[in-house]
Amino acid sequence: MVLKDELKPTRFEPAEAEPLTIYLAAPRGFCAGVDRAIQIVELALAKYGAPVYVRHEIVHNRYVVENLRSKGAIFVEELDEIPDTEAPIVFSAHGVPKSVPEEASRRNMFHLDATCPLVTKVHVEAQRQFLSGNEVLLIGHEGHPEVVGTMGQLPEGAVTLIETVEDARTFTPRDPEMLACTTQTTLSVDDTKEILEALKARFPALRVPTKDDICYATTNRQEAVKSIAPKCDRMIVVGSPNSSNSQRLVEVALRAGCPQAVLLQGVQEIDWDMFDGIGSLGITAGASAPEVLVDEIIDAFRARFRADVETVTTAQENISFKLPRPLRENAAS
Repeated sequence: MVLKDELKPTRFEPAEAEPLTIYLAAPRGFCAGVDRAIQIVELALAKYGAPVYVRHEIVHNRYVVENLRSKGAIFVEELDEIPDTEAPIVFSAHGVPKSVPEEASRRNMFHLDATCPLVTKVHVEAQRQFLSGNEVLLIGHEGHPEVVGTMGQLPEGAVTLIETVEDARTFTPRDPEMLACTTQTTLSVDDTKEILEALKARFPALRVPTKDDICYATTNRQEAVKSIAPKCDRMIVVGSPNSSNSQRLVEVALRAGCPQAVLLQGVQEIDWDMFDGIGSLGITAGASAPEVLVDEIIDAFRARFRADVETVTTAQENISFKLPRPLRENAAS
């Protein structure tokens, strides 16, 4: 479905300005898990006052983090950076190893879990397979907070990380009949499919989740990019460099036929030489990027081109997740 954007240019466009068609991918930007995590911090600040401590960036977006910091959120990487306090501690949307809430409880910390429920589903699946006696494989990127959190649900050494097809081809299991696999939620759909096919070809008994672990938002945003990439001279993905789902959107755009794609945190990072002479531009945003950043980039192009914006919608999203019980009353009010 293609809709004409009704917004008007925000600045006068000289007659000599070049025409430009902007294809705006939809869905884009915040997913339900990100929206819930940000709400948790904001509602905690409203209910308990500042400070509210947040372990790791609540979501991977600098704009979001700085906005929450200005309201009284304090971001730390580990609990030992937090003094003894009655202030709330929020765990980020990416999830945490079991040792983190255990340590918080030991220190009598009041903690709120902002882990995306779809990440929690992966945690539960990994534990279920482990308790069933299976060796657990996790497809994901080493060092990503979500991967660290998922691997930290099980005893050390119980999970083997598979990052590439080559890993899948060279991995040696303890017992090929007792293998289970789960995945990080923000991976490339196509890359993950290739890795899973390589594993299944070697280990036909491999147990995989009945429902894909890659979350709906990641899948929908990649499909939206695939739909516009072939007709775009350039593609902008709005998101942060440490955002896995945003990085994957750049890769998807290039594979789908866009000659050049770039990840930008905001309008200030635009290299205008890259867009000289283009006739079409695709814009999307990772699941942790707010829409205001997209609007600013569109306005910047409208100031330099005779821009016509078309929103290309490939899916509708109406998912929402419950807030932690201590914050539900505040949310309702």
